[in-house]
Amino acid sequence: MTASVDTASKTLVPLGRRFVALFASTASSNLADGILLVAVPLIGLGLTTSPLRISLLSAATWLPWLLLGLYAGALIDRGDRRRIMLVAMALRMAVLTLATGAALADALSMPVLLGLLLVFGAAEVFADTAAGTLIPAVTPRSRLASGNGRLLGVQQVANQFVGAPLGGFLLTVGPAWAFGVPGLLCGIAIGCIGLGLRGSYRAGDHVGGVRMAEPAVRGSQDATPAESMGARIREGLRYLLAHPVLRPLVITGAAMNLANTAYFAVFVLWLVGPTSAVDLTEQLYAILITTVAIGAVLGSVLAEHLLGRIRETRLLAIVWIVNSALLAVPVLMPNAWAIGTAFVVIGFTNMVGNVITRAMRQRLIPDVMLGRVGGASATLMYGTMPVGALLGGVVGEAFGLPTVFLGAVAVCLIFVAYAMARVTPAVVARADADRAALEDADVGTGY
Repeated sequence: MTASVDTASKTLVPLGRRFVALFASTASSNLADGILLVAVPLIGLGLTTSPLRISLLSAATWLPWLLLGLYAGALIDRGDRRRIMLVAMALRMAVLTLATGAALADALSMPVLLGLLLVFGAAEVFADTAAGTLIPAVTPRSRLASGNGRLLGVQQVANQFVGAPLGGFLLTVGPAWAFGVPGLLCGIAIGCIGLGLRGSYRAGDHVGGVRMAEPAVRGSQDATPAESMGARIREGLRYLLAHPVLRPLVITGAAMNLANTAYFAVFVLWLVGPTSAVDLTEQLYAILITTVAIGAVLGSVLAEHLLGRIRETRLLAIVWIVNSALLAVPVLMPNAWAIGTAFVVIGFTNMVGNVITRAMRQRLIPDVMLGRVGGASATLMYGTMPVGALLGGVVGEAFGLPTVFLGAVAVCLIFVAYAMARVTPAVVARADADRAALEDADVGTGY
């Protein structure tokens, strides 16, 4: 079975009110992220121009995924996913409130900024992992590609198309605004989930957007909390690493994330300032980043249509290859117009690839294991990102920024070839059949 099966239905099932609540929360929280995406590296640039020190900001953001991803996934499968998401988002808002106070007191420094980013990133691990498990709970299974496309699309619009230039503008008003406005937006996101999603959202409570009359029994109930948590973590890792589709996708995602984080951790030094290759102002840098969102919006709109015409594995190979190759453009043609054009296509291909892989994961992982397998996947994929950020800083300082950028292109293309050799249509079809058989067995045994 391919993704075309998911899009073949003539009658589209409505996405529903609960999906709209998750959509609104995603839009608000990602608008906050978009402001910070531009503001944090520019604030850091005012504190240091060292590639290694700048890369620490990105490393601090992603390090919590390496440290907490497995635990977060197991906890989310054990508890109420909605409640965990609300607590995590409240912690994000608290961190931004502290950052606003530090900015008003003129107390921002690299150590303070790094500490705040570490706590913010830790909260994000739980919030994002929980949000990922809620998508199939509030979305009809036949509309997973469409639902993911819309959510990923609004993420890009809010994050880069609106948030990035807004972050540049707020920074000109003052650093406190660049933290205070995202804090307010996090509060709005909390309200959307708190009011829009009512009731319990434990594993098995909702499947394909429908609340189950008798939620599935969630194994390991007789074990102690520590034993149960450890067992869940091991179970998620075993399922992921033994899966013929998910394993190569996660390995490739981890390698590409490492390469891309190394790339973008020092990218601001290539673009901004009179000593840079492109010589952009901070405001133009913020605008350039929005070009990614233009392509991403198109990708989110067209992904479901493309999946109805092109086999998902073939489409994934195309978008990944194009995306990886275009990362060389800033080195080969270091001017704003060429980079902006390339970034539109990069945004498009990245979005289509994300829609495909996210829908595949949600389709292939049983609902009762979404949290722990998702946590294991996130740990492996995002755990390479702090390493990549530091690697970008070290290589950039030792050998120059072009070495970082072209090395990232090479790594991405090598691992795309690896994934495409293993994730074939036949392998995906067998995995779909195995997942359906496992779900039927779980229903029969009361798992």
